[in-house]
Amino acid sequence: MPDTTYSIADLAREFGITHRTIRFYEEKGLISPRRRGQQRLYSPADRVRLKLILRGKRIGMTLDESVEVIDMYQPGSNNSDQLHALLERIGEKRAHLLQKRQDIDDMLSGLDEVRALCQQALEKQA
Repeated sequence: MPDTTYSIADLAREFGITHRTIRFYEEKGLISPRRRGQQRLYSPADRVRLKLILRGKRIGMTLDESVEVIDMYQPGSNNSDQLHALLERIGEKRAHLLQKRQDIDDMLSGLDEVRALCQQALEKQA
């Protein structure tokens, strides 16, 4: 059975990203395609790694944070250290986002209060 490989176009299409993005991750040493002439051939492991990096990005992790967690993976182990590290990162991100949401709610409330005062002042002038 032949090895499954993916072209840069395959991965770009699948993940909705540009070829340049994939080359960026390659330049960073995060994925390592084989070469056939000028063609890059990405392995299933490269594909999974790219998928995890993009998932980390979607949930607000930095590239370094994502790579740190991904690199903790040990085939054949229960990977509890990796999972604990990921849970810790998720908790930190959640707390940060919840604080941001509270700050936004407070600002919206303040804006509503000032708007109401402005409307009251205009009504008194009319």
